[in-house]
Amino acid sequence: MSVLGKVVLIGAVGGAAGWAGLAAGDKGWTPATLADGVRTQIAAVAGTKAEAMTAAAPEATGPVIYYRHPDGVADWSATPATTPDGRSFIPVFASEDVSFDPAAAETVAADDGERTVLYYRHPMGLPDTSPVPKLDSMGMDYLPVFADEASDTGTVTVSPGKLQRTGVRTTLAVLAPMATTIRAPGIVALDDRTVSVIALRADAFIETVEDVTTGSHVVAGAPLATLYSPDVAAAAALYVSDLRNGEARADGSRQRLANLGVPAIVIDKIAADRRAPVSMPLTAPRSGVVLERMAVEGMMSGAGETLFRIADTSMVWIMADVPERAVMGLVRGDAATITFPGLPGETFVGVVGEIYPQVDMQTRTARVRIDLANPDGRLLVNMFADVALASGDGTPVVQVPETAVIDTGDRQVVIRDLGDGKFAPQDVVVGRQDAGMIEVQDGIAAGDRVVTTSTFLIDAESNLNAALAALTAPEADQ
Repeated sequence: MSVLGKVVLIGAVGGAAGWAGLAAGDKGWTPATLADGVRTQIAAVAGTKAEAMTAAAPEATGPVIYYRHPDGVADWSATPATTPDGRSFIPVFASEDVSFDPAAAETVAADDGERTVLYYRHPMGLPDTSPVPKLDSMGMDYLPVFADEASDTGTVTVSPGKLQRTGVRTTLAVLAPMATTIRAPGIVALDDRTVSVIALRADAFIETVEDVTTGSHVVAGAPLATLYSPDVAAAAALYVSDLRNGEARADGSRQRLANLGVPAIVIDKIAADRRAPVSMPLTAPRSGVVLERMAVEGMMSGAGETLFRIADTSMVWIMADVPERAVMGLVRGDAATITFPGLPGETFVGVVGEIYPQVDMQTRTARVRIDLANPDGRLLVNMFADVALASGDGTPVVQVPETAVIDTGDRQVVIRDLGDGKFAPQDVVVGRQDAGMIEVQDGIAAGDRVVTTSTFLIDAESNLNAALAALTAPEADQ
């Protein structure tokens, strides 16, 4: 054919394709009808028979396995169906899709030799496999799955190049003690054992009050007030009379004074002077800080009424609220490190003195009491504290970095590095966590290598491999 003839033929082919596209858009032709029309137009121009060109396509055989959309979109039907505009779905025969005849595993050439192909999986990860090469609805090739890559346990083989691109990092599980640090908020409270309430055991009148106010520091035995009590004065006069009449009878009188709350030092002075005083001093029973002063000059105080409240603040309590999950690892005597926002840069060390036997219903925390020395009195009641509690008996445990554990909510998984680019998921039982490490109670041993980065990528690939292997298992059994 001459050059001019070839040019004319190319123009005719382009015109036939354009005519076919216009006809398809106007009449709703399917791709198969469009292809037949194009072949007919080319045959007319080239002077050949359309039947001869059509015969070149292989004839579809076998039963109809499903029906596809005439426009090739992702829409299929198991029974004959029509589109919204009334066009029929196109039947797909067995020879046009998946071969259901048993086929031997084929081999393909690879950089390191021949590899056996077990099956082909959908390129988009859908649960669809094929024993032979095929295309999906978008024209993408199904991906081969080789024998050295497939495993029912979800083992994944990753090439060195892919390992470097995805940033996979591994580390060894270690056997070492894990001292868990529990952090909790706390507050300063008084030691209940060092608080004293000063009250009278008989009615009395307050004659004078010493220069003592709330917050004043007092020492044991220091006078607080002077009072007159008719009951105490009568008991003192009887004691003096008994002393003058004989020491044997004075023991009962002395005990009566003691029962009325008269200090022993005052009773000894009465015995030495052999004279009953009209007024008596009220003294401090312990050294400490005056927390409350209710005594006023001239007032009458009934028996049992509180006049002063004094507390020794040389030892205070830190009341920490510890989560119930962490409190189970604490025991009395554990060390506690405490800091205070009001005392920046200073650290105090205390000891767990008591773990209270109840959990708050709302906060789900248990109260832990820490004994802390306060010799200079700088720690004030109700100051906020940050408490760090160290728990653990020092027993070595298997532990891995926290980033190595995938927690799905109902189970925990690590990715083991099996060597030679092979990885496999492993269910584990985890325990305590601290300083970026997590205890593994079961599943792996010390010295096992686990993945610490890109764990989700490898886990997703292993789950896909296991699912595809399960899908192909029935075909292999047939």
